[in-house]
Amino acid sequence: MGAISLRAVEKTYGHGAKAVKVIHGVGAEIADGEFIVIVGPSGCGKSTLLRMVAGLEEISGGEIAIGGRVVNQLEPAERDIAMVFQNYALYPHMTVYDNMAYGLKIAKRSKDEIEQRVQKAAKILELGGLLQRTPRQLSGGQRQRVAMGRAIVRQPQVFLFDEPLSNLDAKLRAQTRLEIQKLHRELGVTSLFVTHDQVEAMTLAQRMIVMNAGRIEQIGTPEQVYGRPASTFVAGFIGSPPMNLLQGQAEGASFRIGNASLPLPAAAPRGGPLLLGLRPEHAGLGRDGEGWPLQVEMIEMLGAERLVYGRLGDAAFTLRIDGTLPAPRIGDTVRLQVPASQLHWFDVGSGRRVGAEGAAA
Repeated sequence: MGAISLRAVEKTYGHGAKAVKVIHGVGAEIADGEFIVIVGPSGCGKSTLLRMVAGLEEISGGEIAIGGRVVNQLEPAERDIAMVFQNYALYPHMTVYDNMAYGLKIAKRSKDEIEQRVQKAAKILELGGLLQRTPRQLSGGQRQRVAMGRAIVRQPQVFLFDEPLSNLDAKLRAQTRLEIQKLHRELGVTSLFVTHDQVEAMTLAQRMIVMNAGRIEQIGTPEQVYGRPASTFVAGFIGSPPMNLLQGQAEGASFRIGNASLPLPAAAPRGGPLLLGLRPEHAGLGRDGEGWPLQVEMIEMLGAERLVYGRLGDAAFTLRIDGTLPAPRIGDTVRLQVPASQLHWFDVGSGRRVGAEGAAA
């Protein structure tokens, strides 16, 4: 069983007055066979957390358990995990076959078992015709498949992926994402995948862990994280373009931004200062004289869609519309219709989501 438990995990570098805490009491339960993506900006602690699970970084506090066994004091080789790195980490003088078989040879597996495991992994990853090549004779995408094959042959409880697609171009990244999805469906092995790319996170994850400054901001499915962000950080980080966040004063069924008063389709959860969130695609063009007045400042044509940039009162706002719709002109004031179900409310001070009961969630 490859379930992973993170219990109040901490990481501190240095001692005394010079100590710097980079992971702050992280806790999460990952089910056996689940594919979890840890996502966040550079420096948020996601790779450090992954390396602690792998045993490549010591834990300063808390516990990590894999398959019900606490692994804090175990060496990486004793944790029954396999890791795929960003830089492939292949032996340049060895063939693809030998790279994939090396760990099994060190573990003194029989030749028949090594042959069976390597051939099975090669078939899954479509590497059968490349087994006698060396890494320098492979493309970047092929090298990454070899790195994944080396992990597969070990048949571990857990796969750990540390930004494995970062060195690939956009087309190869999309192709390799599909291969990783297929791999997980076939093998069903518990997987932790670290990335700063929200597209990778949204397309690969069964659940996401969104990290910020060494803390977990939110855990949930891609649909939950996108549709109901727990904080302004999540709202701004997940989604491209990011969610519009408008600061103003809620007064019943209206929201005041500077001198502009925006009518609300439903009353705000509480009065006073709030942040109102609305994703660019969730506002629509309305009729003349009805809806929020958006003064158009710039338009980007992106093929199937257009991004309209403008201002609501004193606040910047981005609107996404279908590329087949007539585009407004720069300088025009268009009216926006907003559904009540797509409005998100956040506390100004903490940035946390505010629920219908009026408390910061």
